[in-house]
Amino acid sequence: MSLSPTTGYNYKLVLEDGTILKGCHFGADQTSSGEVVFTTAMVGYPESLTDPSYLDQILVLTYPLVGNYGVPDDTSLDQDGLSRYFESSRIHARGLVVAEYIATDSHWQSSKSLGLWLKDQNIPGITGIDTRRLTLILREHGVMKGWMGPISQMSPWEGAGVGLIENSNSNSNSNSSVISRVSRRQIDYYGRGERHTDMMMSDKESSRKTILVVDLGIKQHMIRCLVKLDMIVKVVPWNYDFTTRNGGLVVDEGMDGGVSVGKEGDAVEWDGLFLSNGPGDPTHPECQLVVKRLREVLSWQRPRPIFAICLGHQLLALAAGGKTMKMKFGHRSMNQPCLDTRTGRCYITSQNHGYCVDAKSLPKEWRELFINVNDSTNEGLIHQKYPYFSVQFHPEARGGPPDTGFLFKMFREQIQEPQYQRVVVRKVHHSIGLPVYRRVLLLGSGGLSIGQAGEFDYSGSQAIKALKEEGLEVVLINPNIATVQTTQQPGWADRVEYAPLDAKSVEKVICETHPDGILGTFGGQSALSVVVELEHLGVLEREGVRVMGTPISTIEATEDRGIFAERMKEINQPVAQSEAVESVEDAVRVANKIGYPVMVRAAYTLGGQGSGFANCQSEVEALVKQCLVVTHQVLVERSMRGWKEIEYEVVRDRYDNCITVCNMENFDPLGVHTGDSIVVAPSQTLSNDDYYRLRQASIRIIRHLGVVGECNVQYAVDPHSDRYCVIEVNARLSRSSALASKATGYPLAYVAAKLALGEDLSALKNKVTETTTACYEPSLDYIVVKIPRWDLAKFPEVDRSIGSAMKSVGEVMAIGRTFTETIQKAARMVTENEWGLFRDVWKKDNTDPSPSESRLWSLVRWLYQRQKTPEECHRETRIDRWFISGLHDIVEHYRTLQQQGQLVDDYNLVANKNQRLFGELLYHSKKLGFNDWMIGRGLGMSENHVRQYRQKLGVTPRVHKIDTTGGEFPARTNYMYLSYQGGWDSEGRTEGGTEEGGKEREEEKRGTTEGVEEEKRGTTTEDGGVMVLGCGAYRIGSSVEFDWCAVRAVRTLQECGRQSIVVNYNPETVSTDYDISDRLYFEELTLERILDIYQLESASGVIVSVGGQIPNTLAKPLSENGVRVLGTSPDDIDRAEDRQKFSGLLDKIGIDQPQWAQLTDLESAKGFANRVGYPVLIRPSYVLSGAAMKVVYNDTQLGDYLGDWGNSGRSVVVSQFLKAKEIEMDGVADRGELINYAVSEHVENAGVHSGDATLVLPAQKLYLETVKKIKQATREIVSALNISGPFNIQFLSQDNDIKVIECNLRASRSFPFASKTIDVDFIGIATRIMLGCSYEPAVVKIYEMDRVGVKCPVFSFPRLPGADPVLGVEMASTGEVACFAENLQEAYLQALTASGFPIHGLLEERKDVLISIGNDADRFSVLDSIKALGREGRTGRIYATPGTHRFLVYHDCPVNLVEWDKISDLTLGLVINIPKHIGGEEGRRGEGEEEEGQGERRGEGEEEGGQGEERRGEGERQRGKRGVVRESSRGKWLRRYCIDSKIGLVTNVKLAKLLIRAVLEENISTR
Repeated sequence: MSLSPTTGYNYKLVLEDGTILKGCHFGADQTSSGEVVFTTAMVGYPESLTDPSYLDQILVLTYPLVGNYGVPDDTSLDQDGLSRYFESSRIHARGLVVAEYIATDSHWQSSKSLGLWLKDQNIPGITGIDTRRLTLILREHGVMKGWMGPISQMSPWEGAGVGLIENSNSNSNSNSSVISRVSRRQIDYYGRGERHTDMMMSDKESSRKTILVVDLGIKQHMIRCLVKLDMIVKVVPWNYDFTTRNGGLVVDEGMDGGVSVGKEGDAVEWDGLFLSNGPGDPTHPECQLVVKRLREVLSWQRPRPIFAICLGHQLLALAAGGKTMKMKFGHRSMNQPCLDTRTGRCYITSQNHGYCVDAKSLPKEWRELFINVNDSTNEGLIHQKYPYFSVQFHPEARGGPPDTGFLFKMFREQIQEPQYQRVVVRKVHHSIGLPVYRRVLLLGSGGLSIGQAGEFDYSGSQAIKALKEEGLEVVLINPNIATVQTTQQPGWADRVEYAPLDAKSVEKVICETHPDGILGTFGGQSALSVVVELEHLGVLEREGVRVMGTPISTIEATEDRGIFAERMKEINQPVAQSEAVESVEDAVRVANKIGYPVMVRAAYTLGGQGSGFANCQSEVEALVKQCLVVTHQVLVERSMRGWKEIEYEVVRDRYDNCITVCNMENFDPLGVHTGDSIVVAPSQTLSNDDYYRLRQASIRIIRHLGVVGECNVQYAVDPHSDRYCVIEVNARLSRSSALASKATGYPLAYVAAKLALGEDLSALKNKVTETTTACYEPSLDYIVVKIPRWDLAKFPEVDRSIGSAMKSVGEVMAIGRTFTETIQKAARMVTENEWGLFRDVWKKDNTDPSPSESRLWSLVRWLYQRQKTPEECHRETRIDRWFISGLHDIVEHYRTLQQQGQLVDDYNLVANKNQRLFGELLYHSKKLGFNDWMIGRGLGMSENHVRQYRQKLGVTPRVHKIDTTGGEFPARTNYMYLSYQGGWDSEGRTEGGTEEGGKEREEEKRGTTEGVEEEKRGTTTEDGGVMVLGCGAYRIGSSVEFDWCAVRAVRTLQECGRQSIVVNYNPETVSTDYDISDRLYFEELTLERILDIYQLESASGVIVSVGGQIPNTLAKPLSENGVRVLGTSPDDIDRAEDRQKFSGLLDKIGIDQPQWAQLTDLESAKGFANRVGYPVLIRPSYVLSGAAMKVVYNDTQLGDYLGDWGNSGRSVVVSQFLKAKEIEMDGVADRGELINYAVSEHVENAGVHSGDATLVLPAQKLYLETVKKIKQATREIVSALNISGPFNIQFLSQDNDIKVIECNLRASRSFPFASKTIDVDFIGIATRIMLGCSYEPAVVKIYEMDRVGVKCPVFSFPRLPGADPVLGVEMASTGEVACFAENLQEAYLQALTASGFPIHGLLEERKDVLISIGNDADRFSVLDSIKALGREGRTGRIYATPGTHRFLVYHDCPVNLVEWDKISDLTLGLVINIPKHIGGEEGRRGEGEEEEGQGERRGEGEEEGGQGEERRGEGERQRGKRGVVRESSRGKWLRRYCIDSKIGLVTNVKLAKLLIRAVLEENISTR
């Protein structure tokens, strides 16, 4: 059987140096030739293609959205007869070259597709070209001619050996006419409401000033800008004699015709002269006629104002006596930073030219008006005495940034009030008047939580780096001990305070350290709120501490919804109809006035906490009540659900330099919080007009508000019109800031910190290029897709819908050249399996189209199963048609793979005899983003066979750089990604794989930043770099602690003189910072991609043990594919990860463990469970954070579990579940020898996942004999597994006997806590061991430490409506904090406060306490503590629910009775609710803790007494799903009530005892 053809190449672009680039044709079916030029920034293709400056040129557009928004109506004119959307009446370019053209456009203004428009205009296009490679060729060799045509047809240069054409003129050769071909042939008048061709004017019009415009190829929007000056605009042909009154129009009378000599300007009919843009060489003979006339005008003794742009600027310079020269790279593209020499302000400008003025050749009476900040070339001229000025860039810029539009007003002022001018150049001394900082206090964000996660570790780390570069002392307050920024080593903060992020704690640190300034915009909402509170309290003024960066008044204007709306109205920026309220009654009144539905937003919060849509009064009441728990102000606004949501990241310095760094578009329409939405950068469905309209609004907004640093502006955009509304401004580093930084390569936080010190943005260097300025707007030639990571499955009763309140715990970011490629990458990253987008295609349920965590996969399933058409998907979800079209293309190609798979029975034969067809099929699949596994699935092949075939055929990925400039400027960058974009030919090579044309492109091919050997390095030699695999997306169980481990490993590699190669896809991490590693790949952590990078880099080894479970799981398959895994052997890792193998190992070496058995079938599992007694613990292999781990209490639950996991394919073990003390052993070993370790203890007994447990180090309640036994058992396990590197072992201790639970041969969650508490760099030592480098074991005298460290978990239950906040064996916390003190109680109280536990209501406001405990064992355990609490009177009154009240009173503990229905009437500060020992569905029901004292455990197995809290027979106990007995709805109601009302909640008996003891010992007067 043979393969049928797929999408193949049919068109090519041939450069005059012989370079051939193959692609696919669209547009007109014809050949074309011309000079090839590029533009790298966001630019409107309708405007660019109709720009006369591109006459006869082949235009290369690198920005990844060409064609997406179609082409607007080309017959639509404005009131002056000018085209609304185009720069002229036809396309002037000869051809269009793009990386990807998608024929399915989506925009309300679209009248036809780009392809159809090109066809109508007889212009060819070619897609599928690696435009980055093409840009590099043109950048290095200068302008070249090119030819476009069918592959079968020969170009003029193929085989001819023609070299480069040196000094070739733009647009044409020197003998052909240029401007005469684009200039008009008649005189036109504008500014009278319509276009006229006669000079008859009314008396009123005759009194108006006249601008004479010389059309050298003028753009229509340029005329429009002149018309707005409220003058008569007379546009004349290029050869009009503007030195005479009537013009002396000359067409064929020679170049000197019509020139008048000796005029002084009195006789001419114009008040101001304007020279337009145009194509060609300014020294062309046609241009010399204009230059000659200009010289005469410049000689007039009574000068009249002159303004010239682009070509006109060059001609004015020549007339003044200057010279022009060809640009170094042959062409100047978009978004160039230009410095106004008069003011020192830097502007982003739109450009398109190949020549510039040689400033050194200018006469002394002329000065440079603008200078290009990147390469110091001239960008403008101004006469020091007369009103003449010109600019090289385009201030009218319909197709680009219009930041310099003020120059038209400057021209108008010169015309209206003619006068001599004196050019004053401001001498910028930025140090004058700036505060002097020596010590800066930086506030972190605390423990990671939903809405405030790892992105602020990245932001804070960048800030520290920027401050340390300036030689400042940095004091950091951050209780999150797992973060990179709390690293206490050289180069980081000078002092780290692990203290709660509240005003009192920060004030204490201020008084101790006396900082000069404070930075609060790098730590999320937590830090920002503290700084605002300190300002209001007068602490900052009293202590002489300056707020750095954005002023407090600006912060308050953005946080206060009412003030913000008023500030927007001041600058005519639209906001939704809204009103800020502070009560439920007012909210209802406003909602009724606006009309339903309405949006409710809480002020002074983050992550949309408490917000939502309300369709009726009752929903408004419920939402507002919830909001008022966390804030005092609520905004009720008109609903815009279904509109697009767009974000801009904006930067501004104190000198008013302002740029937008990145714009992003939500895949989901408005109504889904941006943190929970899929996000695409750059925006893909906005038109050029939309993009720059919102960009200008962003700049205007932050200038008006006075932001200094970085901020985020969010918009709602009507998908059916040009309307938009400003949603909000975050005047701080936000969640989007980290994403934008990684998406563009622009270090937003680093720059913001510099600007907070008073730096000038234009004076800062681009840290990627190291030569260009930081005052620029990055050019993307790729697409970025972010997909959030949810862990809602861990909470079975949680509301799984997503909306305006954020619920995701992390995110992934993928980079590719097309949307289809990138969305597939991102889907695999977030699902962590090979299926990616196709994960759910075989499900049969018809999912609700409303927003949920699985909606993307539901869309793919609908398309695959043909349940819905793309149009139906759009109507039901309001997701833009363009995005759905991309998903549809992916699905249809997979059908093609399946169809081809049915045709083939011998792929070996196919690969040999049908190489071209099979190669095209593989290549097209890879370009669309399919991995080898999915290709194999479709074709009926194995993943390994697909890899072998494509490598044999040369279908391999190319390395691409993130250089912030789209390849326009040379860059030293280590930031890379892989893509198949670039072409493949049937001779078995990826086009561009053997690039020619210079060192820069050869380096890019190899993914390097500077020259390296051309030969491949061996995969196991010491010369290659070492790959460090990161942690992937943050989620419950794998978070910032593994990023700390990865960064420490990288730093140690560098200390050892080894190159580091980081692979990760988490934009929130510090390890993916641009200058952490020697090379950074923002790529998938999959076998396929790691093998690709390993081979491309010729790496010497891979470290898998510092990134958590994802890389650890890859150890064995990597090893089986020839990869050298450093550290512990993959076989030994497998022996520890596989539950059955590890349990067998423990039995073999005689280490005690709970009784266990391999789970093979239900009957044998039941037999084991009944023999050892319920409860039993089910433990799958290769899991993280206790995923799918479960305590089961009866045969029914055991059967339910087997139904879920019986066919998982991985080892599952059932073991006896013991309620004993749990102990952590974190350590480092070298070839089976224990080197360093730390032993910490859990406060809670086993049954609470170690990630949710409260850890104490040094252990306070362990016998020395127990510690010795733990050390001995550890040594035996280390030896048996021959461990080399980090490890973690978990033990149980009961009656001084120990048992092993599990062993992780990798860094654990507790590694940062252990390392920083005892001041031992565990990862540094482990990395040296894995590398085989020398090291010194640390000397630790643990019992001589003068402090106790307590690590507390941070939970995000307020963000998870419906989730029961009871802890179990599956982890639920999203972060952690740690604090230190002289004793356990004080350290615990500090850590608990830092975790967000609302302790202040108990300690400071003396609110009441409620006790509700479900069984007598726990009641007995806490009895004495409750008695002591009552005696001391440190709190308000103590209440108990009926069952607990009877028990306590019976045991002489007087408390107050409260009925269940009266609880909400109490003013509570603390609730102790210990649930019963019952399981529940999905393992989320609490297994209560048993008492333990003096190392001995008692009370095990005690059952609930007759005074049980939850009485049977009254409906409180109910049957859950699958017949599991669920705990009382009363208990859950109480716990949710505490969470939703911000009342302190304790659900563990041992924690309750510790808290009560800590409260009793707390000296309130010191707080």
